[in-house]
Amino acid sequence: MAPGDTATAVLTVRNDSDIVEAYSLEVVGDCAAWTTVEPARVSLYPGTSETVTLRLTPPRSPEVRAGELPLGVRVLPAEHPESVQVLETTVHVGEFRELHTELTPRRRRGWLRGRYRLAVRNQGNSPVGVGFTAGQAGEELGFAFTPAERTLEPGESAEVGLRVRTGKPVWFGAPVVWPFTVDTTETGDQEETRQDEPAVRAPLDAEFVQIPVFPRWLLVVLAALLALLLAWFALVRPAVRSAAREAATEAVQPRPTPAGEEGAAGRAPGSGTGAGTGTDTGAGTGTGAGGGTGAGGGQGSGAPSGSGDGTSAGDGTSAGGGRQSSETIDVQTSGGETKTGTYRVPEGSVFGVTDIVVANFQGDEGLLTITFGDRKVTTIALETFRNQDYHWVTPIKIPENDTVTVEVTCEKPGTPASGRQAQGCHEVLNVSGVLSRTTQ
Repeated sequence: MAPGDTATAVLTVRNDSDIVEAYSLEVVGDCAAWTTVEPARVSLYPGTSETVTLRLTPPRSPEVRAGELPLGVRVLPAEHPESVQVLETTVHVGEFRELHTELTPRRRRGWLRGRYRLAVRNQGNSPVGVGFTAGQAGEELGFAFTPAERTLEPGESAEVGLRVRTGKPVWFGAPVVWPFTVDTTETGDQEETRQDEPAVRAPLDAEFVQIPVFPRWLLVVLAALLALLLAWFALVRPAVRSAAREAATEAVQPRPTPAGEEGAAGRAPGSGTGAGTGTDTGAGTGTGAGGGTGAGGGQGSGAPSGSGDGTSAGDGTSAGGGRQSSETIDVQTSGGETKTGTYRVPEGSVFGVTDIVVANFQGDEGLLTITFGDRKVTTIALETFRNQDYHWVTPIKIPENDTVTVEVTCEKPGTPASGRQAQGCHEVLNVSGVLSRTTQ
């Protein structure tokens, strides 16, 4: 019988005892789930019989396999249960085939290739071998199934990979859509066993969208960049070069000397050789360079080397010209200790500090404090820097015998460029400025 159809069979029950007997009928075996007995209970007088109907309705499902299945009917007497009997026969369930296929995704985008997943399920009631084919109107696409064939038991599912590849890329322009179809076929001699019911399955439609390697917006950007490049070489670059040449020409031209800086004979300060003397009648301060003139109108004497000493009538002190000076303080500290390094300003001098540079080249961890005399300049955590510099427009003046002090507290030595952790902390401070002499 075919799955999904209904078939009937008759069974005759006879009472050969000498009493009235009731019989209960029950279906047993593999067919019990889809077989019924009508009626399920009969009562018979001695020597009489009655016919009951067996109704078989096998479902169209992979759970009921094709072939010969045993069918049993148990007849149980109510008065003499020890006389129970089981009538047995076989039922032939016909074969049907049904494949369910699904392709995901139906649309894939890529430059050269795309991957798809084909899900196949055998919803028939017999094993089936399946193969897979793909087709396209042209020959632009290549197809590969992994695996190419499978054998599925009733109710079994499988996943097959499909790779689609194009022969050449699309460099520019709009995306190209390549439609194709995927078909699932039965393999072997299985088609010949069901010539009366050929399986008709529509192929699955899918698309591969080949996107260009370079999108349209990239062409617009490249065109804009090319236009900017041409504008630079044609317009901006010549103007920049012209401005640079004008600035360089102006920088190298000699500047005229202001009239107030010339000496009595029309020479620059410091070039005079006269030995004359003059008296300052004002209360101003005399200049310390060349044959300078006091603020009260008196004229100082010029020294042979081009430098002279002006005398102040106010406080009696004068300041000589300073020179650039730079000092380095090197502090090495063991872990967990605190050490200081100092530089003392020489007697009779004033140190005008304008720049300091602190180096923590090992990457140590700890605390560093810089002090000018009694004035604390800064406190820095070592782990926050490797090289740090400070600059002042107005110099910080440190009088004679005062010190520049660096105090380092080493928490953890760092790792220098050698790659090995140092045994202790090592910091360097460079102090730069103008060192001037003072006289009483």
